[in-house]
Amino acid sequence: MDVTAPRASEIKHRIASELHDYDPDAGNLRSVGQVVPMPPDWHRLLLKEFREALIEPEEVETLFSGGMTATCWAVTRSTGAYRVLYIPWAKVFSLAVESRFGPVDIGVHGDAISVFGSIH
Repeated sequence: MDVTAPRASEIKHRIASELHDYDPDAGNLRSVGQVVPMPPDWHRLLLKEFREALIEPEEVETLFSGGMTATCWAVTRSTGAYRVLYIPWAKVFSLAVESRFGPVDIGVHGDAISVFGSIH
């Protein structure tokens, strides 16, 4: 294992910090892939569904554009179509589409909640 690779506990800490700092009542201040600010109830539902989707971080081989594969960390269960991953070398979360070859990065990157919210 690469000594610079994150441990699951570090990824969980990043997510816990996001959850702690996320203010559903400040929805008009957050960009969650929407053109129009979403109401506080939408943000509360997003947080609830995000918490329910969280899993223990697990390493998964991920396909990127150009045919590159790399080990990332899955942090949410699959919806059957999507899941949220952590890309360690970029220190960013990513939305991946499920394929028969495993998760495929689709270029939606950012903090974990916003990435999850992009399909909410």
